[in-house]
Amino acid sequence: MNPLTGYKPSTNPAPRCADLMMMAERELSAFFKAVSQSFGLEQAELSAEDWLQELIEIDGLPASAREWRLITAKISTRLPSGVNASSRSTELINA
Repeated sequence: MNPLTGYKPSTNPAPRCADLMMMAERELSAFFKAVSQSFGLEQAELSAEDWLQELIEIDGLPASAREWRLITAKISTRLPSGVNASSRSTELINA
């Protein structure tokens, strides 16, 4: 029995690509927002650049939300080890 007999390649790869793009956009957007709120816009922009660079350097695109989150987790280890003072004081005022 030929193991490839039942294999039928997808005739429309676009939906899969669209799904991956949507996952990437969601993950990067959530990461950017969280970093911006905690560390400020400048740090968020730097972290987003790091995130995109990490994506460029890996082999293949992540195929699940978990794999996208691993990129975010790796980049988050590069963040400063504390919340900046202006962000923290705003949180205290708004509390």
